[in-house]
Amino acid sequence: MVRDGDTALGLSNLLDPAVWADPYPFYHTLRSQAPIHWDESAGPSQGGAWVLSRHADVLAVLRDARVSAARLNRQVAVEALPEEYRAAAQQVFRAMPHQLLFLDPPDHTRLRGLVNKAFTPRLLEGMRPHIAALVEELLNAVAETEQMEVISQLAYPLPAIVIAELLGVPPEDRDRFIRWSADFGAFLDSSNLTLEQAFQALAGVAEFMDYFRALVGARKTTPREDLLQALLTAREREDVLSEDELLANLVLLLAAGHGTTTHLIGNGLLALLHHPDQWQRLVEDPSLVLTAVPELLRYDSPVQLTGRRVLQELAVGEQTIAPGEHVTVVLGAANRDPAQFPEPDRLDVGRPENRVLSFGYGIHFCLGAPLARLEAEIVLTALLRRFPGLRSSPAALDALEWERSIVFRGLKALPVELA
Repeated sequence: MVRDGDTALGLSNLLDPAVWADPYPFYHTLRSQAPIHWDESAGPSQGGAWVLSRHADVLAVLRDARVSAARLNRQVAVEALPEEYRAAAQQVFRAMPHQLLFLDPPDHTRLRGLVNKAFTPRLLEGMRPHIAALVEELLNAVAETEQMEVISQLAYPLPAIVIAELLGVPPEDRDRFIRWSADFGAFLDSSNLTLEQAFQALAGVAEFMDYFRALVGARKTTPREDLLQALLTAREREDVLSEDELLANLVLLLAAGHGTTTHLIGNGLLALLHHPDQWQRLVEDPSLVLTAVPELLRYDSPVQLTGRRVLQELAVGEQTIAPGEHVTVVLGAANRDPAQFPEPDRLDVGRPENRVLSFGYGIHFCLGAPLARLEAEIVLTALLRRFPGLRSSPAALDALEWERSIVFRGLKALPVELA
């Protein structure tokens, strides 16, 4: 695969609304014509990166110790920013490299171990009855109207409530998370921001951190039984979370803890609306929900791509990648690779899970994946039971709008009719 700058294959094409409405034909072109492709428009600050779209290559990179997740630019010239943003930039760029997303062993191993102690499968499974009750409450609110806007009335509030309760965040602050989480998402995916928008996103992430700093301070005098308190008291060989580590990962847990789940529910339900035969299979056999959720994740992933930095010379397929170069792995393309998934463009709610990469792979596999899957299973089960005739009009489906991002894929709204 040659290094070139073919703009027809650049990931910047995903910002075209027509492409982003259905990026999978574009991904098919990448896999078939340039599965390992140099893209001048990709990578940190769009300085260029190797783009990988085949499942085998993406999987190999995600589990290879010769690539690093530490890809944030730590050498930001804060003094060159407008004065009103300098203080925010200093704390954000000091703390964000301590997020689990951007750490390598041994720091990643230590921090993941501490967070895992507070984020256990037993804790999550114990939340199942409460999550189910929340879903019923949200559906009761729309049942009499026989209509629902899925994103604002179900897919957003449910995971926002759950992660806020899990962390011990006051429920009345949930509306503030919308703006801060959007700012955090923009910080991670700056591909389509103006300079002013980038500054505003930076300021929003700093406000997010200040909010958690105040909560942490309050816990010194009023401890509670929740995930935040568990993180404060977590210890491993006398090691504890530093303030930067704690604040950065609280931002990650809260923002990622509801954003990707919102997209999973919205994208998944849309896929089923487009494939009524698969919805009917679930109505007739609700036990298929357990295989349907990973299939919906595969079919239209909430996170479409992520990045790595090469530490040592790395051979991927026929291409040698040099130390210091960046790699962008396209999870959405890998999840539709026919070499891994037979008939990949066909939705099959009974498809056995076979290394779906929507939550990553290896040591950076998403910490919140079990919670996201649990919430999606409960939502889908409740909708099948209460509204087996759920549908949306062709006109409404044709008018859908997607969030403008090449990293995250999610709907702005999804109107449905309940029946």
